[in-house]
Amino acid sequence: MSRTVTLKLVDGGGSLLGALPSFQVDLPWWQEVASVVAEARTRFAVEVAVLRLLGTEPGLIRGGRVTYLAELISGKPILTSSTLDTADHRLRPDYAKPGGPARSLAWATSVVDEPIQAVEQQRTWNLSAIWRLTTASGTVLWLKQVPRFFFHEARVLSYLDHLPLHAFDDAGRMLLGHIPGGDLYHAPYAVREAIARDMVTIQLEAASDIGTLLEAGVPDRRGCHLTSRLQRLLDEPWIQERLDAATACGLPDTLVHGDLHPGNVCGTATDRTIIDWGDSFLGQPAFDIIRLAEGLSEPETVRLYAFWAGLWRDALPACDPLTAIDALRPVAALRNAMVYANFLANIEPSEHPYHAQDVPYWLAKAKEGEVL
Repeated sequence: MSRTVTLKLVDGGGSLLGALPSFQVDLPWWQEVASVVAEARTRFAVEVAVLRLLGTEPGLIRGGRVTYLAELISGKPILTSSTLDTADHRLRPDYAKPGGPARSLAWATSVVDEPIQAVEQQRTWNLSAIWRLTTASGTVLWLKQVPRFFFHEARVLSYLDHLPLHAFDDAGRMLLGHIPGGDLYHAPYAVREAIARDMVTIQLEAASDIGTLLEAGVPDRRGCHLTSRLQRLLDEPWIQERLDAATACGLPDTLVHGDLHPGNVCGTATDRTIIDWGDSFLGQPAFDIIRLAEGLSEPETVRLYAFWAGLWRDALPACDPLTAIDALRPVAALRNAMVYANFLANIEPSEHPYHAQDVPYWLAKAKEGEVL
């Protein structure tokens, strides 16, 4: 499914200039804007920075007719008249405002030791904005900026010290080094075992650093902190019962990635780096293996759970990891609904189409899992 894109253009001060004629791009994912910027350059001889989503085709979660707000950087296109509500929104991140991309790139320039020769905008949405930067020597760097509710991500990366984090600031900006290889979305089963091992190694160390991670702003989802949030969505006694059962299994509260699927791991099968720690929290480690197993066949799921459980039992012989998984599977679905509900509460309404269908979907999965 492709996208039919309309760009409404503003200048650096936010004044509406008009709209470009609609055009198509192949990639359906709304947040991926590299092809949008490239197509606008090819068709209309303009340089733009995509700021945010304005509207989508009803009923879709990708593809279809999409309207974005973009800032005109250079060029003199012929524009059609258009309308736009220019009022700011209290939940709008700085990178989604006119002048925001320029401010972020200026910060990146200030912390890089050599001139930046090429800038390619890759993504922008309510969870991040990402640019690919190439320096004069050919070094590739990544500029990432996140909204306020993900500000702890940079501090988690600094704590882990396993991702090339060159700099970060208190506005959600991070300058990251390039990781050779690519995402591991389609990696074979054996790579999931390797990812599980990587994560358990991190979690065994982090379990003794809870205080440090709390000071870094990592959300606390231990015990009652998680229960109270989940019960705002679904007030059922089984939630507390299952959380108590998981706690009794002897796994420590630790750093949890929160979205540990192979696409959030970069590199190669033999040299991997876990990325995108914005969803991280402090709590039960079984949540990560439940996420990592999604999409596997039932035999592979059982095999991965057993492998992960063996890693924990090697470190903590008295623990019962498989019982923790059984206890938390419907809770994990409910936690997903909680995460998406939190997104919706912290992003402006025009960005809601990204997540609006996720809350009812995961609530249904949680109820279904408890019945089963």
